[in-house]
Amino acid sequence: MEQNAAVVCAVSGGSFSHPRGPIWTRDTAWLIYLALATVIVHAMAGNRYGFHCDELATLEDARHLAWGYPAYPPLTPFFGRISLICFGASLAGFRFFASLAHAVTVLLAGLMARELGGGREAQLLAAAAALPFCIGGGALMQYVSFDYLAWVLTAYFIVRLLRSGDPRWWLAVGVSIGFGMLSKYTMAFFVVAIAAGVLLTGARRFLRNKWLWIGAAVALLVFLPNLLWQAQHHFVSLDFLRHIHARDVREGRTRAFLPAQLEFTYLPLVVAGLYFYLFSDDAKRFRMVGWMYLVTLLLFLLVQGRHYYLFPAYPMLYAAGAVWGESWLATRPPRQAKTIWRVAWGVLAAGAIATVVFFLPLAPVNSGWWKISIAFQENYASEIGWPELVQEVARIRDSLAPEEQAHLGILAGTYGEAGAINLYGPQYGLPRAISGINSFWQRGYGDPAPQSLIVMGLSREFADQYFAACTLAGHIWNRYGVRNDETIWHPDIFVCGPPKQGWPEFWKGFQYFG
Repeated sequence: MEQNAAVVCAVSGGSFSHPRGPIWTRDTAWLIYLALATVIVHAMAGNRYGFHCDELATLEDARHLAWGYPAYPPLTPFFGRISLICFGASLAGFRFFASLAHAVTVLLAGLMARELGGGREAQLLAAAAALPFCIGGGALMQYVSFDYLAWVLTAYFIVRLLRSGDPRWWLAVGVSIGFGMLSKYTMAFFVVAIAAGVLLTGARRFLRNKWLWIGAAVALLVFLPNLLWQAQHHFVSLDFLRHIHARDVREGRTRAFLPAQLEFTYLPLVVAGLYFYLFSDDAKRFRMVGWMYLVTLLLFLLVQGRHYYLFPAYPMLYAAGAVWGESWLATRPPRQAKTIWRVAWGVLAAGAIATVVFFLPLAPVNSGWWKISIAFQENYASEIGWPELVQEVARIRDSLAPEEQAHLGILAGTYGEAGAINLYGPQYGLPRAISGINSFWQRGYGDPAPQSLIVMGLSREFADQYFAACTLAGHIWNRYGVRNDETIWHPDIFVCGPPKQGWPEFWKGFQYFG
């Protein structure tokens, strides 16, 4: 009788546990503890190695706040600016808000399971399934983190909407969509999937309700400042996205989209979640969520997206899969159910531990552990060597004649190099770097224009073609001897004169994306 009652409770939208006892032992409290544990783990591990090249670009953009940038919407640099105010240029501090965003998604995964009718086991199972991407994705300060939060938050509000039937939840959905569009433009694909979910299910009834349209207006209002910025800058992000997508397709980064979904997700929970949303008679009101996943999957397949673009859609499946599994196990013999629970928790624990071991910056550089880690997480190599690069540039500057130093510029080919010069250069008295990449190009080449240049990140052929009197002056290196993009692809540093065609004409054609 107790098992049958548990099943009824699960499918009717109730909960296995009751909000009794001290607040710190309730279901939500355990979810919060799990989420906070990830923040603590990230804080303890976040000071290893150095800034990633992408983080250096975000750090520089954080010093120049705007409503948009070629490479991304404004939200990530905004949080970067807050971290600079709160923590200075601390590596762990700079990554804090990214780790916090991922921690919130762990909490939301558990809360979604509760809204779907799950008890404590289902809630904790859903949250634990969300841990690997939280741990790995929250290790760096990137727009991926805030995009992930926006998707999961949107899914949570939609589950609340469908469970309660209260159309006012469309306001919250609109705010979270606007937040997502200010984080990463892939949110637009999720918006299309939400619209399809409405049209393909009983959620069509909301089309006649004013709150859906008010929510849509709120989303547009939140996104509007960035949209206006794009219009003022000739929609430069479209050029950026076209360039990056063409590169990804050309280099084969989009080929393994479907296999990667199997590699980086808990497939049994995903399948169970889809079954719950699409076929369970007791979950008819949640059909829309299943279609949201399927349409998003189809869209990314059609446009040849990167495999991780779909990852924010999985917590809503984990929540449903955990609820379905909990209700199914309640009908099984107790010993069998206990064994299955133990296996499930063992798999999730192993996944979380493996993510900590291989996707957090823990391994000593060049150790065997390190070599295995960079096979999974190639970003680590791009976190090594930035202080040494700046030190080498300072050495080259000191070797120049006083008249060359007086009107010196530093031209960097990559945003990592430019960001490193601007972060570490002041301690050596170096001028700020200039570059043609992404938002650096918009900041120009300075006034007065430099008459001698230290040039890095560009080929010898390019330097000789566009600049006067180039000589090889040094090489990019790092104390660990780690091979990365800087040491492999463009290690040479040159000293050159000004552009042969003059600064205005040269700069006009120097804009590029990466």
